[in-house]
Amino acid sequence: LLSLLQKRALLALSACSSLSCLCCLLGLLVAIGLTLGNQGRVLLAPCAVANIALAPASRECPFDPTRVYVS
Repeated sequence: LLSLLQKRALLALSACSSLSCLCCLLGLLVAIGLTLGNQGRVLLAPCAVANIALAPASRECPFDPTRVYVS
C-alpha cells in the first residue's frame, strides 16, 4: 500500500515539475520573441540622455552592450 502511495506522489510531483518547466520555457520564448520583435530597443530605452532618473546618479546604463566588463 505504501509503495502505491509513493508511486502516485512521485507521479504527481513529476507532473507538477514538468508543468512548471513548460511554463518557464514558454515565458523564455515569449521574452526572446518580444526582444527580437522590437530589435532590442526596449533594453536600451532607459539609457536615453533625457532620462532624469538615471542622470544624477550615474551616466552608465543598466544594460549597456558596449561596456567592457573585467572579470
